[in-house]
Amino acid sequence: MKQTGGGDDAKRRAGESAADIPGDGDVVGLGTGSTAAHAIRELGERVDAGLDVRGIPTSFQSRELAREAGIPLTSLDEAVPDVAIDGADEVAADGALIKGGGAAHAREKLVDSAAERFVVVADPTKESDRLSQPVPVEVLPDARAPVADAVRSAGGDPTLRAAERKDGPVVTDNGNLVLDCKFGTIDDPHGLARTLSATPGVVEHGLFVDLVDELHVGTDDGVDVTRY
Repeated sequence: MKQTGGGDDAKRRAGESAADIPGDGDVVGLGTGSTAAHAIRELGERVDAGLDVRGIPTSFQSRELAREAGIPLTSLDEAVPDVAIDGADEVAADGALIKGGGAAHAREKLVDSAAERFVVVADPTKESDRLSQPVPVEVLPDARAPVADAVRSAGGDPTLRAAERKDGPVVTDNGNLVLDCKFGTIDDPHGLARTLSATPGVVEHGLFVDLVDELHVGTDDGVDVTRY
């Protein structure tokens, strides 16, 4: 069941809470989305106050925000993240996630899974007992039709994500397309993740299972922290 109590204040509390985690010398994965943006801004304030960290952005959006915030940047070629801070579109009770609302889930999963510690920031509206939102699947442009057929065979209903302010589909930072795939309530996210990962033409999907170490949920008067 989705919870109430969302809003920008709750997102800000969650982001600021997670931004307190990195210490001097740490490399930080910088997530994408409105809640992760609060963490990046707060981390920038801490850098301005003397904290010595470097960030690895997960998207063009997070890279530009980190630059504005004054956070020095590096890459996975140069460093392993000590901690990654990222948001989620939906969080199940067992810590499984659906991500990809911003079409950045391929690089997000790359950075988040490489981190020694993966911290998710969210507001209460993102919490559910079980995952049920559509799963974003990034696909090679030439693979759209066969991947869509494979999704249907797996019980899903794929829809090509359309751009909001221009004609045509959303194109990811990697130059690919996104299929939003409805599966209803997902009883076996591990099995579905394996099926999607094994489908030729799939670059990455938005199911994040067995990755989260810590969840910070902003509330009306504080932050609830869950460790997995």
